[in-house]
Amino acid sequence: MHTEHLFTSESVSEGHPDKVADQISDAVLDWLLAQDPCAKCACESLIARNALTIAGEFRADIPNLLLRLKEAAPRLAHDVLKDIGYTAESGFDPIHHDLRLVLNGQSTDIHQGVEREDGELGAGDQGLMFGYACDETPERMPLALALAHRLVARQAEVRKSGLLSFLRPDAKSQVTLRYREGRPLGIHTVVLSTQHDPDVSDARLHEAVREEILAPVLGPESLPGIRVIINPTGRFVIGGPEGDTGVTGRKIIVDTYGGACPHGGGAFSGKDPSKVDRSGAYAARWVAKSVVDAGLAARCQVQVAYAIGHPEPVSLMATTFGTGHLSDAELGVWIKERFDLRPRAIISALQLQRPIYRKTSCYGHFGRVDPDFLWERPLPACLTSGPSER
Repeated sequence: MHTEHLFTSESVSEGHPDKVADQISDAVLDWLLAQDPCAKCACESLIARNALTIAGEFRADIPNLLLRLKEAAPRLAHDVLKDIGYTAESGFDPIHHDLRLVLNGQSTDIHQGVEREDGELGAGDQGLMFGYACDETPERMPLALALAHRLVARQAEVRKSGLLSFLRPDAKSQVTLRYREGRPLGIHTVVLSTQHDPDVSDARLHEAVREEILAPVLGPESLPGIRVIINPTGRFVIGGPEGDTGVTGRKIIVDTYGGACPHGGGAFSGKDPSKVDRSGAYAARWVAKSVVDAGLAARCQVQVAYAIGHPEPVSLMATTFGTGHLSDAELGVWIKERFDLRPRAIISALQLQRPIYRKTSCYGHFGRVDPDFLWERPLPACLTSGPSER
């Protein structure tokens, strides 16, 4: 008897209010790292109606850098909002808005644990992080999430190119797959909600979304067999920060694996790589993807955990859900022989002190083809053999 189930993942566009906040926080981080690669940053943004607050804790060795950041912040926010395509009519005025800055120095108590006297870099916080990879897609990501990301990325593409000029920045997607015996069989349901101008008709909007967003991503031949839901409420004119408050770090499942594996709870955007919420999660993805890339398993999940101020992880666990050629215990040995998961080693191996983070903040931090995202690179062939082959 075959076992079947449905599984759903969602994504949101770069114009979703939470993603606007993520992008602003990561733009601040990138600016700081461009000035001082060793800068420490924990930046949060909140955007609602016509108001924006940027807050956080910062540390740098360059004199007056915090003062310079306060001067640069309005421009950084403006550039993000303009690049997304927001205007006063579509949800947020990138020029005329109320901006509040609450920028403070990093706690000395935290700093003494991170920059240790022995030269090691301690974890910037306690916490647990998960990495995941599977063979459902070439990029080793869950298929439902990969499709959901592509749909909202396509929405932004046709909006910005002028092909569908009546679309506005805010959008969400959701993809439900049918599975049999743990393998995807096909698409069951697709939901696409997109903000739009007030004068476009429902018929025109639905036709355009099907032809210019759904068909190019999912394949026109597949659409007749898929349940398609477009703008379920019937109208989506009021969107962006005008319709919903956005806060940094509220789309952690969109940012990671779409619910296909657990999440430790820590967000990424606005955090420098001494914060293991970010660097530890990137390293765990690198480990899990390397396992699948090496042909050792069809699925791999890695958990790593840290204590604030301590360089060594307090725990490391990997499982392949019965799809592996090694036992989970053997896999743990394989990982420890190849990966140094101390924060300083992670930062060095993945070159995480570069200003690369704003582009991570939309369409997922993983499964992306970008030369700057070194956590997606395969291990050298000489490191991928299993214990019995070495």
